[in-house]
Amino acid sequence: MDIVESTRDYEAWLVARLTLIPEDLNLKHQQMAEGVFPFLRATFYRWVQTWPATCPDLASAPVVLAVGDLHIENFGTWRDAEGRLIWGVNDFDEAYPMPYTIDLVRLATSVCLAIEVEHLTLLPEDACKAILKGYQDTLSEGGRPFVLAEKYPVLRDWATARLRDPCVFWDKINAQPNIAGAVPPEVHDVLRRYLPEPGLTYRVVHRIAGLGSLGRQRFVALAHWRGGSIAREAKALAPSAWIWQASKPSDEIFYEKILTTAVRMADPWVHLAGNWIVRRLSPDCRRIELESLPEDRNELKLLTAMGREVANIHLGSGAAKTAIGEDLDQRDKKWLRKAAQAMVDSVSDDWRKWRKAGVKS
Repeated sequence: MDIVESTRDYEAWLVARLTLIPEDLNLKHQQMAEGVFPFLRATFYRWVQTWPATCPDLASAPVVLAVGDLHIENFGTWRDAEGRLIWGVNDFDEAYPMPYTIDLVRLATSVCLAIEVEHLTLLPEDACKAILKGYQDTLSEGGRPFVLAEKYPVLRDWATARLRDPCVFWDKINAQPNIAGAVPPEVHDVLRRYLPEPGLTYRVVHRIAGLGSLGRQRFVALAHWRGGSIAREAKALAPSAWIWQASKPSDEIFYEKILTTAVRMADPWVHLAGNWIVRRLSPDCRRIELESLPEDRNELKLLTAMGREVANIHLGSGAAKTAIGEDLDQRDKKWLRKAAQAMVDSVSDDWRKWRKAGVKS
């Protein structure tokens, strides 16, 4: 099937499992047409169809519990139980047991696309080398979370310099109108459960965010607690698109499992509640966007750190570590660059077809 047929089939599959918001879905379709990078972010369901055919030797690599929908903007910051600023992958909607190579190739593909639109200044060859070096070094060392309090000065300076202004953040979110219509009772139950104390009065607003999950329900509880604003978001989860493309009968969601097995410092305010993921929203709990990168950034160190974080996650599948090392030893040194370019070509071709089709809904 082509990209239009793939999108319709996948969205029909989603509708059988959760409620989609037509206006948000239309917005997603529009943003998919605006550029090849947002198209990549929005279409993991298409990736799982094209990647095995484009990179068949990589699709048979050792399996780990992988992120799946990984890209250069799927990294961000949060606070751990000690209040320390942590950096790492911050979205696991598509997590599933997949070949370890899928995360590396998808990350490298997103980086190559970012280079094409001049968000990054590296050569693609150097970018892929940095990702792979970070991954292999961490795989052999055993992994280490990115706690920004004492180490990683490049990441720390970059992250703290770009944290949202608290006043701007809260003014923007508090200006949102109350959600139209009734909020499902199960959502109220989930939101109340994860507010800082029982009995708080709150209102609920609708949040539009992301691209891969755009169209799904997001409910945000806003409250005033002990001198300041707080927010909790409940986002609807669906099984990974990997299940859809493989026509598997299971609808198991792996979000919580990947959080608990990876080498990382947990966000204590992220919880899985049924088919909802609940998290704290705040100025320092955010996704880092390409446009927010400082001009004096060290891109090689940034991409090496991303490769390290991928390894941190894959190390949660401990039994696969040896198999991954053996598989990497057998591969050509330029395998990641070659695979990323092949997927850049594939994604770009799909994007052009999507624009030509002019899909509105």
